[in-house]
Amino acid sequence: MNLLLKEIRHNPLLWLLVFVPAVFAGQALKPEAHTLLFALSVLAIVPLAALLSHATESVAAKTGDAVGGLLNATLGNLTELVIALTALHAGQYMLVKASIAGAIVTNTLFMLGASFLLGGLKYHTQEFNRGSARMQAGLLFLATVALLIPSAVSGSDSTAGAAFIEELSVGLAVLLIVVYGMGMLFSLKTHRELFGSAEAGETGETPWPMSLALATLAGVTVLVALVSEVFVESVQEAAVAFGMTPAFVGFIVVALVGAAAEMASAFSGARKNRLDLSVGIALGSASQIALFVAPVLVLLSYVIGPTPMTLQFWPGAVVMMFIATMTAALVTNSGRSAWFVGVLLLMVYLTFAMTLYLLPPRVQ
Repeated sequence: MNLLLKEIRHNPLLWLLVFVPAVFAGQALKPEAHTLLFALSVLAIVPLAALLSHATESVAAKTGDAVGGLLNATLGNLTELVIALTALHAGQYMLVKASIAGAIVTNTLFMLGASFLLGGLKYHTQEFNRGSARMQAGLLFLATVALLIPSAVSGSDSTAGAAFIEELSVGLAVLLIVVYGMGMLFSLKTHRELFGSAEAGETGETPWPMSLALATLAGVTVLVALVSEVFVESVQEAAVAFGMTPAFVGFIVVALVGAAAEMASAFSGARKNRLDLSVGIALGSASQIALFVAPVLVLLSYVIGPTPMTLQFWPGAVVMMFIATMTAALVTNSGRSAWFVGVLLLMVYLTFAMTLYLLPPRVQ
């Protein structure tokens, strides 16, 4: 417990934990103040995500590379998954799909671009494992194709009814989960020697004891679930007050908030010349969302959702995901980066954000 308190005292991001009880107090005293609850829940999720990330890294450091990598892949996007599950249970499928598409675009463009920019401002050029980046980009491309097909078929074939799209989505979800498992086996077991770092960089922090890390994981997961419920309940009314649609909130706000802890790790790694860590977090997280989180949400919609959810996204989201994937594959192909490469990625992301804000997509 002393280690946890010490971490909170020395990490300004964790000072935002004061907003966690504030969320619950606001929900009890003013449940109709949706804009206030939305702002408080966003501020509360950020430090909880940071704690979750630190605890996950501590457990991974104790269990070894293979198990640790699997654990990071499983828990790395837990914040986004909990928010999406809460929205799924509430039947807010536009918010769920927007958060999925937004997380993929945010990780491949904003997180990767900002890492290149921050690292490039300190180092003239930086290198990373081209093979690992190519592997993650390939997985992401495969997932993007699978997410594109339902929308393309329904738009071009008038005979493609709702039942067909539901069946196709379930089949694609199963295939993506299988590919995700095979990719984990390939990178962590059979060909793990191909995915070493290009440079050692600076060493990380001392991990927490296993008992503290596991207790923190359990406690923070419960808190994230409770805060996410408040967030999802208030997001629609707050979006109207801020002049935003739920699609924009999911695509931009939820993606940025849910990935706050991962971004902190990616940016820190880039500044320490550990660009393999940054690229791995950005592309690995994006491919995990596309290959695992999205398919799991489709399957779980049959259990906890009011109606089945499909992998049919609005056309704008499909185009943005495809462009983001192609852009990431293009800039990571050389295995080297500089600050201006980061600027290019960020400009593509800002183009998408501006477009979504000014011209919201049509609800399907």
